[in-house]
Amino acid sequence: MKALIVGEYRNGETLECTYELIAFAKKLGAETAMFMVGGQDDPPKYDGKLYMADSAKYGEVNPDVHTKLLLDVAHQENPDYVILSHSSYGWDLAPRISFDLKAGQVSEVVDIDDGSFVLPAFNGKLHRKVTSKTGITVVTVQSGSLNMTEQPSGTPEMTLVGGEDIETGMEFTGYEEVESAGADLTKADVIVSAGRGIGKQDNISVIQELADAIGGELAATRPVVDAGWTDHSRQVGTSGQTVSPKLYVACGISGAIQHLAGMKKSEFIVAINTDIDAPIGEVADVFVVADIKQFAPALSAKLKRA
Repeated sequence: MKALIVGEYRNGETLECTYELIAFAKKLGAETAMFMVGGQDDPPKYDGKLYMADSAKYGEVNPDVHTKLLLDVAHQENPDYVILSHSSYGWDLAPRISFDLKAGQVSEVVDIDDGSFVLPAFNGKLHRKVTSKTGITVVTVQSGSLNMTEQPSGTPEMTLVGGEDIETGMEFTGYEEVESAGADLTKADVIVSAGRGIGKQDNISVIQELADAIGGELAATRPVVDAGWTDHSRQVGTSGQTVSPKLYVACGISGAIQHLAGMKKSEFIVAINTDIDAPIGEVADVFVVADIKQFAPALSAKLKRA
């Protein structure tokens, strides 16, 4: 069984999601090769065959051109799986590759279970298992879904691909940073985050009080933001901000993959939840089994007296 990993490269650096794909392929039990449009002088840390196209020539982003380059490599390697990150880059390439290879596509995979791909359902409340019936399968993997136990390492056996000009109506002109109109949580040392488990909008004040007592910033999960309980600028997760504070306090947060991807690099994580089996417990350093509406005011009062 062979997997062709599609690495990502941005602003002159290999993105961490590339290494998550390597870990995913290992869990799949597949022999691997990698394709990337990037910098030849700074390849990813990877022990294996790397097909590298020059980003200076083909652009860091260009779906038309990258699809052509990737298809050439896929036809050469004839993999059982083509594995991409579930990102804007992966979303662009995956359906194009799937169509050309006549391959099934399985999107937003978060795990592998007994040969089946595990996908979230009902806004992450449930999981479902999917298998492909095609000879080749294109897979996109949700960033942050795997706990990487090893640091990236290795030197690839690099083969340069491309060289010829490829016609395209697209031109990569660079990236545009989104203007932050609210809180910049990436600079906070302490974050206290509210999840759906806080119950209702009125209880945001309870979480804010705890954040103030600790000297931290208020944050929230996507369901809390979508409900209008707090501002979008305070959202942590794949569709919000990615943070790495010294202390992250998760209040009433179950631990959906999309949220974990945005905060799992925190130095110390405290989770407060009534459900002892909540997935947030897998990344928490301290897990408090309690009703946040009772525990948070008590903790705030204790901290204020200290």
